[in-house]
Amino acid sequence: MPMKGRHMRLPPAVAFALAMTVAGAFAQDAKAPSHHGIAIHGDVKYPPDFKHFAYVNPDAPKGGHVRLATVGTFDSFNPYTLKGVAAAGLNGVYELLMTGAMDEASAEYGVIVESVQVPEDRSWVAFTLRKEARWSDGRPITPEDVIFSLDILKTKGHPFYRAYFHNLQKAEKIGERTVRIAFEGGMNRELPVITGQLPVLPKHYWEARDFDKTTLEIPVGSGPYRIKSFEAGRSITYERNLNYWGRDVPALKGMNNFDTIRYDYYRDATVLLEAFKAGQFDFRQENSSKDWATGYDAPPVRDGLIKREEIKHERPTGMQGFVFNTRRTLFKDRRVRQALGLVFDFEWTNKNLFYGSYARTTSYFSNSELAATGLPSKEELEILNPFRGQVPDEVFTQEYQPPKTDGSGTIRDSLRKAFELLGQAGWAIKDKKLVNKQTGQPFAFEILLSQANWERIALPYVKNLERLGIEARVRTVDTAQYQKRNDDFDFDMTVEAFGQSLSPGNEQRDFWGSTVADVPGSRNTIGIKDPVVDTLIDLVIAAPDRESLIVRTRALDRVLLWGHYVVPHWHLRATWVAYWDKFGRPETTPKYGVCFGCWWVDAKKAEALDARKAKN
Repeated sequence: MPMKGRHMRLPPAVAFALAMTVAGAFAQDAKAPSHHGIAIHGDVKYPPDFKHFAYVNPDAPKGGHVRLATVGTFDSFNPYTLKGVAAAGLNGVYELLMTGAMDEASAEYGVIVESVQVPEDRSWVAFTLRKEARWSDGRPITPEDVIFSLDILKTKGHPFYRAYFHNLQKAEKIGERTVRIAFEGGMNRELPVITGQLPVLPKHYWEARDFDKTTLEIPVGSGPYRIKSFEAGRSITYERNLNYWGRDVPALKGMNNFDTIRYDYYRDATVLLEAFKAGQFDFRQENSSKDWATGYDAPPVRDGLIKREEIKHERPTGMQGFVFNTRRTLFKDRRVRQALGLVFDFEWTNKNLFYGSYARTTSYFSNSELAATGLPSKEELEILNPFRGQVPDEVFTQEYQPPKTDGSGTIRDSLRKAFELLGQAGWAIKDKKLVNKQTGQPFAFEILLSQANWERIALPYVKNLERLGIEARVRTVDTAQYQKRNDDFDFDMTVEAFGQSLSPGNEQRDFWGSTVADVPGSRNTIGIKDPVVDTLIDLVIAAPDRESLIVRTRALDRVLLWGHYVVPHWHLRATWVAYWDKFGRPETTPKYGVCFGCWWVDAKKAEALDARKAKN
């Protein structure tokens, strides 16, 4: 199977596995039964007659006003292109064909879709749209809108959509309210589910406009909210559409309860926290362990006006870390990347900066059964053995573990190992500087950041790099510049997070695939171009069942880890939230998220809160 942009002879065992998974992929079964939901593997949790998800309150009261906040700015209401910075909250303006449940992995239920058909070979999917589905201007959502949406996203959309929907070959109308989408590329159990995640856009609105330009024209949407007002770059307010067609759709019941949602923009995360404690907005998900430990010592918290909770979850935490741009000659050698990873002192950082809150990340699929642990299993070796000599030997002989220190700040052993690796890679100390033995070029690079609060983490790392003779500079830029430089891969090292689901699939191509490594805006910020990784991604995508998906994902995880493409950071198996005491929420919290969209404003609590504020 030739890889795009390169030629590669696959090992026989891998070629056979791929051939078996793609066999018969183009057969079509016109008699495929209709379903209310679909899953990648197995059956869906909720039956055809379900009324609502188990973690919502179907009788949640509607009303009230919510203020939220974020850091940065915005200059566009089109979140589907590479250009511009999209406003927060636009996901409430547009509906998808289907939606997932937050207590179930790899399954979706109809939203715009009334029913879905998938043949046994999964070579196509057909959606019948709901009669009641409407745009905010009152016009019906049609198969023509779905066809237009797929075409525009694949040709003019953000590179993520182009990669994610790459195998969605052709959409055609086959009934008054039915659209059929055929797939290419062989058996891929995830493609029907991926297709269900298609954002549906109004053809009658967009066909007369330039889709790939930024715009602050209020769009025609299909969701529960529409834009009420905005001040460019500073705030945006959404109002609940009282004529929203989807209020009784089972997968949406009990959600979208606030009458208005306002987002205010702040330039600085420190100012944003102070604004929250001053009552300028209502709900905050905390991401800083320092702020969680020390930043909430304020009268509203002590008096109970602000509530704080640590909500446990079971979702994969993925990988976050200092990311190497391997397009840079400086970082092409794996030994160099490994050496730089050795001198990041997580234990000191966790103790002195994070109050011991975090666990070190040791997998790209951390906090899930997909993470590689121990030595490869027999099943993993069947996948990996054909690649001996093409991947690091450690893949077969060692469990991946980041370096560990005693937290004292003394890292002599790590420095010694790092010097050995750098020496093997052609670097040496000269006049207290690390230089290339052949060219005399000094080892120097920049760490690009988007927020000043990352500096306290990056600067101690820079000090340790200096002990290797490396000159590392930290540069913090504004949100727009950061996004542009990341989209253009104009950085040496940056901080990146790769979120994962319980059912990895096509998105892995956008994370690590060769075909998108040089596509501006792709998530392959690292610039990985490895035919072995490409093949393992194909195997993950083609996994015929849950068991094989787990094994293949673990194999991919091992190869990525031993590539030393990132300096792993940390993760938390809970979500920290703080909120002013005006909300009601369901008794059950879904295991894969907080679901703030399931909350509502409790009128009595809000009234009592206002009264208590007035007294203070």
